[in-house]
This record gives sequence, structure tokens and C-alpha cells, in this order.
Amino acid sequence: MNMKITVLLLTVTVCALNVSAQASEELMEKSGCVSCHRIEQKLIGPSFREVAAKYKSDKDALPYLLEKVRDGGEGVWGDMPMPPNSVEKISDADLKSVIEWVLQQ
Repeated sequence: MNMKITVLLLTVTVCALNVSAQASEELMEKSGCVSCHRIEQKLIGPSFREVAAKYKSDKDALPYLLEKVRDGGEGVWGDMPMPPNSVEKISDADLKSVIEWVLQQ
């Protein structure tokens, strides 16, 4: 492959990843996730990096977290309960995008 094409493909890939990350961060802001969570530090709930590390090798993490975030609950990260997140608050597709992004941290 010629060098210009390789550089172009890498540039397009990086731009797409940046847009995806920005979109996921905007969804988290809009949905209120950032009221309790941050990327690198614990706030009320665990950081997104802590979540990603905990579920790194769990092949069932995505469906589990989809259900957990949707239903809310407590006990996984301590006694502070996470409120349920209805489909009116965040759509299934947006929730999936956010959780996939979190798991990549």
C-alpha cells in the first residue's frame, strides 16, 4: 500500500474514533451519567476506567451492564444505589454506545 493511502486511512480512523468518543461523552452528559461518574476518578459512582478494568475479561459484560444501568441497584460498588435509567432518559441504542465506550477505557 502506498504511504499516502496508509496515512490517509490512519487519519480517517483517528478522526472516526475521536467523533465516536465525543458522541459518547455528549450522550453521557445529556443522560446525566456524569452527575455520578468521571472517566478517571471516582465521584459518587466508580470511574469509567474502574468499570472497564473490572469487566475487562468478562465476555458477558455488555448485556450485564445494559441491564444493570437500566434497572439501577446497589451493592456492586458499595452501598450507594445507582438509580434506574429509563428508556425515556437514554435510548437502548445510546445506552449501548455509552457502555461500549466505557468498556474501552
